[in-house]
Amino acid sequence: MQIKNICCIGAGYVGGPTMAVIALKCPDIKVTVVDLNAERIAAWDGPLENLPIYEPGLAEVVAEARGRNLFFTTAVDKAIDEAEMIFMAVNTPTKTEGEGAGMAADLRYVEACAKNIARVAKTDKIVIEKSTLPVRTAEKIKEILDSEGNGVHFEILSNPEFLAEGTAIQDLFKSDRVLIGGDPSETGQKAVQALVDIYANWIPKEKILTTNVWSSELSKLASNAMLAQRISSINSLSALCEKTGADIEELSKAIGMDHRIGSKFLKSSIGFGGSCFQKDILNLVYLCKYYGLEEVADYWYQVIKINDYQKDRFAQKIIDHFGGDLTGKKITILGWAFKANTNDSRESPAIYVAEKLFKAGAILEIYDPMVSKESIFSDIDFYVNKTEGDSIWLDLDILIHDDITDMANDPADYKMIWNHWNEYWQRSLRWYGKGASCHVNSSFVKFHNPEWLIKFTNDNWEKIEWTYKSLDKYLFYQHARNDRLQYWDKGLIENYNVSGRKLPGKVTIFNTSHKYNNKGIADVLYELHEADSRVTKMWKSYD
Repeated sequence: MQIKNICCIGAGYVGGPTMAVIALKCPDIKVTVVDLNAERIAAWDGPLENLPIYEPGLAEVVAEARGRNLFFTTAVDKAIDEAEMIFMAVNTPTKTEGEGAGMAADLRYVEACAKNIARVAKTDKIVIEKSTLPVRTAEKIKEILDSEGNGVHFEILSNPEFLAEGTAIQDLFKSDRVLIGGDPSETGQKAVQALVDIYANWIPKEKILTTNVWSSELSKLASNAMLAQRISSINSLSALCEKTGADIEELSKAIGMDHRIGSKFLKSSIGFGGSCFQKDILNLVYLCKYYGLEEVADYWYQVIKINDYQKDRFAQKIIDHFGGDLTGKKITILGWAFKANTNDSRESPAIYVAEKLFKAGAILEIYDPMVSKESIFSDIDFYVNKTEGDSIWLDLDILIHDDITDMANDPADYKMIWNHWNEYWQRSLRWYGKGASCHVNSSFVKFHNPEWLIKFTNDNWEKIEWTYKSLDKYLFYQHARNDRLQYWDKGLIENYNVSGRKLPGKVTIFNTSHKYNNKGIADVLYELHEADSRVTKMWKSYD
């Protein structure tokens, strides 16, 4: 069976990038992405810098295929009618009411999609589950298609996506596996082969796995649950590390070097977010309960509990830092998306932390280079008000910026550097301000409380990259001259001049016991030397 026309219902985080890559790799196949959201479709057809989804490499793929064999439209019925193969990539949120509320997947959009296909289709179709769905959902879809259709034949395949936001395009280009589940019948296997042939245009056949439908459906839930389990496991150990003096990064490295375990997803963090992990685990918990597997349900629900515990613990540490009262304290959150290299803020831990800090009296100042001001407001309004009824926040209490320059010279009492912000900071941030800070990246936050957090550079704004090393160390690289500076938190400085040249310009000072602000490194070292003879300009350190 040769496919010449594909339709994808849903132009979101799954449908858009997946279809763009299929169109790129299969130029002889017409790929039409449909969505009832006219604004989203307009964005897909608009300027490449304003695509509704931010993914590294996505704009380049869309640029090459759009208008050639990749099309975006709101004409859903026309696209369904013309297609031999239809992907369903619609939203499957957690139910908010009825049986299974708070855990089970809400399949209303999937069912509506199936009903529309049944109504429109006048020829045989291959219908593919692309959304993450509970096991046995294909049975329900088949029932709808056969009972409400026009007497045509439908084959249902399961083809779950295994994309990580931020690396979705690379994941599609170089998939570690493509999973296709289909019926064992002759027609079912022909449908499976038709989809195999599409992926085989760029994916090695040994990486294309075929299973029955139920195994394929469950594989995605199980995969996400086990990945999230690793995150919660290492996060639970981070709490123990803080109590015992062990270093979570050293622990992660030691564990990760065990070939039986591996290093992936062993970076302690504030907790997982995004649209998949939490809802998929809750869905798995519900399925286990539905089938009477209470002990199994309890096991997987603990992954969620640890994730919530980690977010709460993080927020509470900030509150405790200020003695339990954040009234009038300005807290800056740099970054809002749930992870690096995406504009997706769904279930971002930043939302929960912001909510808790706001309710503790804090003034919030928020910026993310990829997430729109409107999206941030929407997130805050929903989460802050989900138990409050009317809006309780004021513009004066929550400041959301469109541009980083709006935050320059604006002191804050506390700063959180979130997700991809580290890299963005190198390119554009010129930050001055008094206050403590913490850094949230792939590794769990480690708190430091310098009296001053002030950045100075020379007139040419030489970029400085920092990497957090331990509870009391900060490592900086000055790119332009390959010079390296290392500052200790207690005002004690060790200077490494890697290139043998004198360090130029003014530099960042991180310390608690001295206020050497707006001074060159030579002046700082000289004054420290006068205060303590153990300090020298080269290759000496002290504690």
